Amino acid sequence: MKSGSQLTAALYLGLTFVAGAAIGVSGTYYTMRAPATEASTRRLNSVQLRQAYLAEMRDRLKLSPEQEKHVTEILDQTRELFRQVTDKHRPEFRAIQDHQSELIRALLDPKQQAEYEKLRSERLERARQKGTDRD
Repeated sequence: MKSGSQLTAALYLGLTFVAGAAIGVSGTYYTMRAPATEASTRRLNSVQLRQAYLAEMRDRLKLSPEQEKHVTEILDQTRELFRQVTDKHRPEFRAIQDHQSELIRALLDPKQQAEYEKLRSERLERARQKGTDRD
């Protein structure tokens, strides 16, 4: 007959094995359920996000066509409200960004300031290409 300490050690060893197997299985499930492709790793634009959201609601909530139509209308209205709020506060956002840039510039020497301006220009250009800058 095994002693108590041997039985305890065997129990811990078995639990460790079961926990490791469970973590391995769940990790494999989450990493392998959607294959990584170029399209799946790209950042979704707002249209794709909206379509995915609507599809998930349709599938999970089993929306009727009439309900889906109303949800689409609600999403349209909400998007317009967000646009209005963003447009209204854009000057405030810009002022905060400008103040941040002024504070950073004050910390830098002339050589760093030149590189900082280059960095800012590159970031602005990338934002424009992505359509995230709405000036």
